[in-house]
Amino acid sequence: MSRSVRIVLLCEDRQHETFVLRFLKGVGWNLRDIRVEKAPRGRGSAEQYVHKSFPRELQAVRSKRGEKAYLILVVDGDDQGSAGRTASLKRACIKQQVEPPSSSDHVLICIPTWNIETWLAYLGGEEVEESKSDYPRLGRPSDCIPHVKKLVEMCRNRRLRAPYPRSLEDACTRYRRLFE
Repeated sequence: MSRSVRIVLLCEDRQHETFVLRFLKGVGWNLRDIRVEKAPRGRGSAEQYVHKSFPRELQAVRSKRGEKAYLILVVDGDDQGSAGRTASLKRACIKQQVEPPSSSDHVLICIPTWNIETWLAYLGGEEVEESKSDYPRLGRPSDCIPHVKKLVEMCRNRRLRAPYPRSLEDACTRYRRLFE
């Protein structure tokens, strides 16, 4: 028997997964209500996996409208940034003959510019520049937990520490619109 989930997390890698799951747990979600779809390791581009899977997962969430199902997508902006990634996600939907997401969909799209390491550096206390692509990776995905705790606290206070990465502010604003 398959279990019912309320949130599907579609992401590139274990760092994205750990970051989002810890955030959701920190704001009160039960992790058993979440199904994770992440790119399989060693099988090509994680970004391509997310783009290919997005239209299917979007349709699945739309089919559960009465159940309050949500889709959270996390994909690094890389050299395309948020606008470029958003446009490519829309193209992926059109290519698979799926209506691109609209404001009425229960979808949260998070696109760190360049990558999630920018957000982690910010949450670790650094002043970051989103045009910079070389913030260091953490040793293990779980090393992000103290950073996520800081984000949860900032969300509770409804205020990011200035100056903040614009892509993180966008994700926080979209989260509040969707879940509050």
